[in-house]
Amino acid sequence: MKFSDLGLSDELSRAVADLGYTSPTPIQEKSIPVVLMGRDILGSAQTGTGKTASFTLPMIDILASGRAKARLPRSLILAPTRELAAQVAESFEKFSSYHKLSMALLIGGVSFTDQNTALSKGVDVLIATPGRLLDHFERGKVLLNDVKILVIDEADRMLDMGFIPDVERIAGLLPRMRQTLFFSATLSDDIQKLGAKFVMNPKIIEVAPPASTADTVAQHLIWTDVKKKRQVLRDILRHESVKNAVIFCNRKRDIAELIKSLTRHGFSAVALHGDMTQSARLEALQRFKDGDVPLMIASDVAARGLDIAGLSHVFNFDVPSHAEDYVHRIGRTGRAGNSGRAFTIAASKDDVKYIGFIEKLIGKPVPKITVVDGKVVEDDGAISAKTGDN
Repeated sequence: MKFSDLGLSDELSRAVADLGYTSPTPIQEKSIPVVLMGRDILGSAQTGTGKTASFTLPMIDILASGRAKARLPRSLILAPTRELAAQVAESFEKFSSYHKLSMALLIGGVSFTDQNTALSKGVDVLIATPGRLLDHFERGKVLLNDVKILVIDEADRMLDMGFIPDVERIAGLLPRMRQTLFFSATLSDDIQKLGAKFVMNPKIIEVAPPASTADTVAQHLIWTDVKKKRQVLRDILRHESVKNAVIFCNRKRDIAELIKSLTRHGFSAVALHGDMTQSARLEALQRFKDGDVPLMIASDVAARGLDIAGLSHVFNFDVPSHAEDYVHRIGRTGRAGNSGRAFTIAASKDDVKYIGFIEKLIGKPVPKITVVDGKVVEDDGAISAKTGDN
């Protein structure tokens, strides 16, 4: 199936083709026609499934006719974090190349003055975190009684982060007659009950979470002592031909310590975690994407939703406690026909349990390797060749 088969306009189909996309993902194939019909959606899709485009693409076509008035946005997208909101904004920018839609991004860490200027000109698409949107509303800088489409993205994370009261308040400020698209990573009973507060007669769309890993990703598991994890990571980084890599830590405090350790040993790395200011995060991400720095040390929350092209390696400095996170992490490499390498460093008793969960989910064992005298040795005793050039 092609994007043009989903009912998208010729202009939008051309914009999608210009970006190199040929076939819609399952969530896009199921959602786009429903959104274009004007129906509400209660949807379940994990990160990395193309979920963002499943609502941004049809919204662009729906909003193509009409014009926004000052401080009266025509559509509203709520995201739980600054990074995810910025990711949605980036999606709109790249897909709306043949449309003249205006957009504003309301997130913390960015000047109120700049945001107010954008709102005063009128915006077709308003993308915001709940807290910052309410700040603007209470200052009288934005009105919400002309919103035709509401998107609540990552609702499960909104719930975990305590944002639902704000989301409910915002929804109460919108017209009752509107289209609502409610997305969550899962559709548990609690999430469905929550969604029922916002949607009317929704189409329920579910896409199974990824339980397998791509054949283009070579996976490796290293068991070591907790105190030797940093040394093992450095040995692998020196052994591999790392063009660019994301190194995942489970705890934010460990990111800063790992950055210091790598820097002391001559490696160049940037951090990405939730405690950084917005400007610092955006700068770090841009330096990494531009190739100025080859390593990014990140938390799952901060890196969720980020799309980094041509990533050669992923390192799990900590074994993720949720098996699905392992699939998401290593799925960032080995994309678009390129090969990739994923290394997981395990050390604790808990890691034994977590690795078991991972291998059960993906349906196969993660191949074990060891590091001897600074060199990676496959479990058959052979010295592994350096790889990584995609």
